[in-house]
Amino acid sequence: MTVALADDHVVVREGLRLLLESDPEFVVVGQAANGIEALQLVKHRKPKVLILDLVMPSLDGLETTRRLSRLNVDTRVIILTMYADEMYILDALGSCAAGYVLKESCAADLFQAIRDVVAGRFYLSPALSRTFNARYLQRFRTTLLKLPPRLSICERRLLRVLEGASRKRSKRRQKGARSL
Repeated sequence: MTVALADDHVVVREGLRLLLESDPEFVVVGQAANGIEALQLVKHRKPKVLILDLVMPSLDGLETTRRLSRLNVDTRVIILTMYADEMYILDALGSCAAGYVLKESCAADLFQAIRDVVAGRFYLSPALSRTFNARYLQRFRTTLLKLPPRLSICERRLLRVLEGASRKRSKRRQKGARSL
């Protein structure tokens, strides 16, 4: 799987490159120091995944993700950040990011995030998914019901992700109730 990296800290990019290249499944095809460079990198190298920092100079990760979604490229974006704030997560979802991973995550989580987004699934760090509960799903449903009948690809994907997460939680609750 081809991966591009965008972070304004050289040591972070280099560390990520070394980490990813330790697994033969991943090939790092380029690095960028900001969103503008990341857009050019994606246009020229066409990686399957762009691992993108949220806060960078020139063009931040969210705006970069929005612009990539308008380019109609097959590159999936994983936001890699230290920010666990729910508003950042919701903004990333709304910007068509395919994954949101905290920098405190282990390598296995990052590798799984890449595999999941390449397979067309959304990935959220385990620490965050525990707190991302039904009230957010309800907020999105309320918002999406107010939208025009024709949803964008991004909006449909987001709705499927949220509905799937809700169904999984419901099944776990039912299973737990039966065992009591």
